[in-house]
Amino acid sequence: MGLTANSVWNNCLAFIQDNIQPQAFKTWFEPIEPIKIQDNALSIQVPSKFFYEWLEEHYVKLLKVALTKELGEGAKLVYIIKMENTYGNSEPFTERIPSTNRGGVSPQEMNVPIHSKNPELKNPFVIPGIRNIKIESQLNPNYNFENFLEGDSNRLARSAGMAVANKPGGTSFNPLLIFGGVGLGKTHLAHAIGVSSILNLLRRIREMILSISIN
Repeated sequence: MGLTANSVWNNCLAFIQDNIQPQAFKTWFEPIEPIKIQDNALSIQVPSKFFYEWLEEHYVKLLKVALTKELGEGAKLVYIIKMENTYGNSEPFTERIPSTNRGGVSPQEMNVPIHSKNPELKNPFVIPGIRNIKIESQLNPNYNFENFLEGDSNRLARSAGMAVANKPGGTSFNPLLIFGGVGLGKTHLAHAIGVSSILNLLRRIREMILSISIN
């Protein structure tokens, strides 16, 4: 009996599951669907371009090892991303991307708690040594990533929010759309992105001022 996409991918999943945390496996591998095997290349469908970028940044070596065990040294991995058509046609289309061919996608720092490096910067709207600066952000600093309650329903949204806060405009989420039911943390997450973005910006400004002062 010949190899099928399902059988190869299921064997890969068994290997991957033994080598990563259960929650990471559930978040990043269970949503993947095997599509086909052709010319020793396994095509898998992922939910979004961000999903593909995250796998390539964090799990590409594990994926390659698992696939090589099943298909040999010449094994290849191809991502298929289902994209919404925004040009009048309601039918979605797909984009095929070979593994490790990301076109210069930069790493996205996620799942890294955002903490102030300087205790003086606990309030992101105050820079020590600078007076008469008023920022009418309408953000609530009490809504931050540190006290955001993470669960299965919002884990991916939180990770995306942290990526945007760390690198505004430099991720796949541009714009970022947050959608969900009542009580899942949409408002909290939106404020957390804004607060963290301002904190990062003010920290950079402060470092520039200190650098100028020293020079």
